[in-house]
Amino acid sequence: MQQEVTSEKNDIFSVSQISTLIQGTLNKNFSNIRVKGEISSLKRHSSGHIYFDLKDEQGSVLNAICWRGTASKIKIQLEHGLEVIAKGSITTYPQRSNYQIIISDVEVEGVGALMKLLEERRQKLLAEGLFDMERKKPLPFLPQVIGVVTSPTGAVIKDILHRIKDRFPCNVILFPVSVQGEGAAQQVSEAIRFFNDINENSSITKPDILIVARGGGSLEDLWAFNEEIVVRAVAESSIPIISAVGHETDTTLIDFAADRRAPTPTAAAEMATPVKSDLITTILDLKKRSFNGIKRYIENFRRVVDALSKGLISPKQVLENYEQRLDDLKERINLSINKSIDQKRRDLANIRLNRGLIEKFLADKIKELSLYKPLLESYSYKNVIQRGYSVLRLSDGSIARSVSQLSAGTVFELELSDGKKNAAILDGGKPVKPTKNQAPAGQKKQKSETTQNSLF
Repeated sequence: MQQEVTSEKNDIFSVSQISTLIQGTLNKNFSNIRVKGEISSLKRHSSGHIYFDLKDEQGSVLNAICWRGTASKIKIQLEHGLEVIAKGSITTYPQRSNYQIIISDVEVEGVGALMKLLEERRQKLLAEGLFDMERKKPLPFLPQVIGVVTSPTGAVIKDILHRIKDRFPCNVILFPVSVQGEGAAQQVSEAIRFFNDINENSSITKPDILIVARGGGSLEDLWAFNEEIVVRAVAESSIPIISAVGHETDTTLIDFAADRRAPTPTAAAEMATPVKSDLITTILDLKKRSFNGIKRYIENFRRVVDALSKGLISPKQVLENYEQRLDDLKERINLSINKSIDQKRRDLANIRLNRGLIEKFLADKIKELSLYKPLLESYSYKNVIQRGYSVLRLSDGSIARSVSQLSAGTVFELELSDGKKNAAILDGGKPVKPTKNQAPAGQKKQKSETTQNSLF
């Protein structure tokens, strides 16, 4: 990789020439290298370029530049103190006579690698909707049973039990698990699913709320709670879950999937239970307020009733007024009846005394009826007969209106203007003897006249 640069006795190089020769040598021999170091002095320029230093444990420093086009393609977030492996080319900056690396890609190293994996997993689960706010379930106000998933030893379970006892004593079911190391993630996920599978036929009561807890630690110590199997178990739980892993500054993936996140296990116990003494105080206050409210309502109602009663008449007085009015009406009715009877008697006496008036009334009516006699006679059929017409009555007394009613041997009565005659239709010039049912119309008519006089 070394290239020797020599000159003759009389050759003299300018500063720019030397800088160019050095830059060319570096570009040729260090064009695609990988450098491990910790990011420091990170600066983001308004132009979009990123300037920072890479340093190692010996204190050596290498300037680094990430141009705007490259910065937009890097998958990780560059931060101060992050251990990375930078890929790029070594070059110089002639104006300052120093060398630097032009970054083409960056990846995490060590804990940075875990952070990279954690971020990729978080983005994956976020895209699946496991962290959506719509999935969050409300915590019960007064839980009867609380399930706890944590280590059976250590201060975490003691702090939770102590805090629950002080605030609101209730039943606590502990599912002991390993909280770090091999198999811890599997145990935690199985514990969550165990509580969710409890039904009415189970020997234990299904918890109203779950607390998944662990003390603080490094990223590697808390890694079990970043495993996908645990996150999915929390997201699929039908029981509300409080995540209480690590200290307030620690964040795991189940914090995003849980219904609530508590900064510490003690805070989780406080979220899960109300303060009993506060509840008693609140209930007593509500009781007092309810009593005072009902008392005020009754007093107001009583005042309203009293005010209305002053404007009401005594029922006894109302009845007495009606009794008096009834007596008055009774007396007036009797007087009216007696008066009406007396009047009718006087009218009847007047009728008897005025017989002449009655006779005059009847005479007037008879005279009025006689005026209608000429009109009635003008409508009589006899006036029509006088003009040369006749009326033909059959043996049953009905008037023949069509020749179809007449046949040989038919006996009928013929009425003319000067009288009536019986007649019959001859059959070939010979008279036909009338049957029993064909009596002459005149005889039938005569019989009827013996029973009832004619109206005219």
